[in-house]
Amino acid sequence: MSMKRKYFNSLRLVPYVFLIMVFVNTGFSQLIWQRTYGGADNDYGYSVQQTLDGGYIVAGVAYSFGSSAQIYLIKTDSLGDTLWTKTYGGSADDLGMSVQQTTDGGYIIAGTTNSFGASRQVYLIKTDSLGDTLWTKTYGGVGNDLGTSVQQTTDRGYVIAGTTNSFGNSTQVYLIKTDSLGDTLWTKTYGGTIYDRGYSVQQTQDRGYIIGGEGNSSVDHDPIYLIKTDSLGDTLWTRTYCATFDEGRSVQQTQDGGYIIAGIRGFNGIAIYLVKTDSLGDTLWIKAYRWEEAAWGYSVQQTQDSGYIVAGEAVNVEGTYEYNYFYLVKTDSLGDTIWTKTYGTGMTEGARCVQQTTDGGYILVGSNAAFGNGWQVWLIKTDEFGNGGIEDDTLARHLSHTSQLMIYPNPFSSFTTVIGYEKKRFILYDISGRRVGSYLGDRIGFGLPAGVYFLMPEDKSFKPVRVVKVR
Repeated sequence: MSMKRKYFNSLRLVPYVFLIMVFVNTGFSQLIWQRTYGGADNDYGYSVQQTLDGGYIVAGVAYSFGSSAQIYLIKTDSLGDTLWTKTYGGSADDLGMSVQQTTDGGYIIAGTTNSFGASRQVYLIKTDSLGDTLWTKTYGGVGNDLGTSVQQTTDRGYVIAGTTNSFGNSTQVYLIKTDSLGDTLWTKTYGGTIYDRGYSVQQTQDRGYIIGGEGNSSVDHDPIYLIKTDSLGDTLWTRTYCATFDEGRSVQQTQDGGYIIAGIRGFNGIAIYLVKTDSLGDTLWIKAYRWEEAAWGYSVQQTQDSGYIVAGEAVNVEGTYEYNYFYLVKTDSLGDTIWTKTYGTGMTEGARCVQQTTDGGYILVGSNAAFGNGWQVWLIKTDEFGNGGIEDDTLARHLSHTSQLMIYPNPFSSFTTVIGYEKKRFILYDISGRRVGSYLGDRIGFGLPAGVYFLMPEDKSFKPVRVVKVR
């Protein structure tokens, strides 16, 4: 996955203007919108959940609000408008990877801290309904211990999955069970003698646990790793799937008592992998979903129609440029594709989490560098068909680089002039990817509402350009 990092620093130098837009699909009574959150530095979103009030809670990492990385918590209403934000941590880097609303209306956040203890430790934060801290806990030893997934359990305690190299003779999957105050009831490690990582955990119907991750052995090189335990964390069975640089990033028990695992196929993420098993972990089917250069799968959920929604990252490379998009795949109950969507202008870190919302649409979160001076948390609400973002691949993959066309002035208030393409035809799109109209001439903007638009010349030798109309 290292190839997508090579242009990180250059992206921070590209300023863009973003105007928040909200669309309502009255036919389905489903809200469609996009929001960004953050400050002047780099901020990232990793986990989202719809809350009982119809709004959303987002967890991630913020570099904008202190001298180091801090855990970042954002509470929004149903339209994505910010109700409050909080940061947590100390003087070193602290990362928030997973959040869930708790039965008391507050929130539980799991991540990793470098601020407290002699080394990296698993970090658990319990807040009230306004995000104010009730207590914090750290777990681990003298090595590096990472927390990646948390869930409240039926006894009102918590289970946290992650990775440790503090215990045993290698890096292993780490499972921590706590009571309602975060005090440790037991811990377990799983794996072999080489390298194993835990990414996702869920309590199962029998009050045991299912853990998804990445395994390693002298036989298989980085297979998807699935562990089923009883209520005390003792292993009932383990399974591995595929065998070449594969990762199981997200696992969920399905309605039939089996499991669905989403992850990454291949060292460079050549495809999203979706594995469906029975209740014993035996494979029922495996599907791969590709998108041009590469694709990574980060999150999966079974949907109301017994199919699945998978969120991840789609990658396209053109020349020396790499373009990364949010990627959403909707399947039926057998994993066959119903539709796919990509979102963004090629400057994202992918969709890290997806959840179906109560109106049948989807909420997904990740990071985007196209709307500010650095990376920002990007939250997208779609309808049931995934409509909600820029989905024209031809348009999107070019937008982040300088166009041969010139627009002056830009931003503008009444109209602007297209320089270098006079008296030729072009198409204008709004920020949701909807076609506004086809134009012939050198002036645009009359009659358009304020917003962000994308000008696409019909002559493909010219690259698209972003235009902004202000009030």
